[in-house]
Amino acid sequence: MTKQSTKRIGILTGGGDCPGLNAVIRAVVRRALLLDYEVVGIKNGWQGLVKGTTEPLTLLSVSGILPRGGTILGTSRTNPMKNEEDKKKVLTNIKKLGIDWLIAVGGEDTLGVARQLSELGVKVVGVPKTIDNDVEGTDQTFGFDTAVSIVTEAIDRLHTTAESHQRVMVVEVMGRHTGWIAVVSGLAGGADCILIPEEPMTIQQICQVLEKRHARGRLFSIVVVAEGFKLAGAEELVTKDQSRDQFGHVHLGGIGELIAQQIEKYTGFETRVTVLGHIQRGGSPTSFDRVLGTRYGVKAVELLHEGKFGTLVALRGNKITAVPLSKTMRKLKRVDPELIRTAEMFYG
Repeated sequence: MTKQSTKRIGILTGGGDCPGLNAVIRAVVRRALLLDYEVVGIKNGWQGLVKGTTEPLTLLSVSGILPRGGTILGTSRTNPMKNEEDKKKVLTNIKKLGIDWLIAVGGEDTLGVARQLSELGVKVVGVPKTIDNDVEGTDQTFGFDTAVSIVTEAIDRLHTTAESHQRVMVVEVMGRHTGWIAVVSGLAGGADCILIPEEPMTIQQICQVLEKRHARGRLFSIVVVAEGFKLAGAEELVTKDQSRDQFGHVHLGGIGELIAQQIEKYTGFETRVTVLGHIQRGGSPTSFDRVLGTRYGVKAVELLHEGKFGTLVALRGNKITAVPLSKTMRKLKRVDPELIRTAEMFYG
């Protein structure tokens, strides 16, 4: 009897970098090797499958990476489904590189590509990653807890300088389509007004909140705004420029400055803005994200081992489970209205 050839798992990380990615990679390698599978790392997201750039992953490759931010495999916002040529390259390279099974770690865009490849017959499992926490199908994505911790610390620090100078501090945070980071960190940091894509407000409503607070003797305020927030009635998002990535996303940024200018104009309160930007993505993951990423990585390999392809690893309550890719990314996971109502109780 001839010995069955060893299965090869390819893993890639796509989209924005995120604390906890290396925890997933490490867990995939560990679990796969225990099952006698090979693991190959695909460089720079889907770009690696378009160009055929990979590297073998071993225990030595993943030693010491658990606390590291970012991803040792690199990432990109390449969309291989945007034209037939790149799609054919991906399918050809999967065969050429001897990749039997694929693990795609990413957010809405990366997982959307994984779903399309699954429909084309690629044996793929997805792992949900985004600091925005907006992937449908899972209760939480890794990276979110770390981002919230970073923003909360920033709000805590801004409180002291805002109070000392009796200023309004506007903090712009990430959140293209949803306001999860803004709401959770705003609640944790004691923000006085939180502006998110799910709940448009007029500048008059925002100023009323601040003036109410000012009238009761609190002469400083913290306003947290998600980058994708639009003032009620506004037709366009505030962007840095009109360029778009391969998934059609514009380069957001500047809503914090706009809100700060309007607050100062209508209230006369001295206002400053802080844009946290990529600080939210960087640095070492929290213990929660390290553990969640590890559990996701282990489960992804086990799903492949069990032949449960075309699935997304998911957190449901405290359990790690799986849902069909076909039933995910149909819509964004918006902030829970109950959470929004709780935040609003502390406005003003």
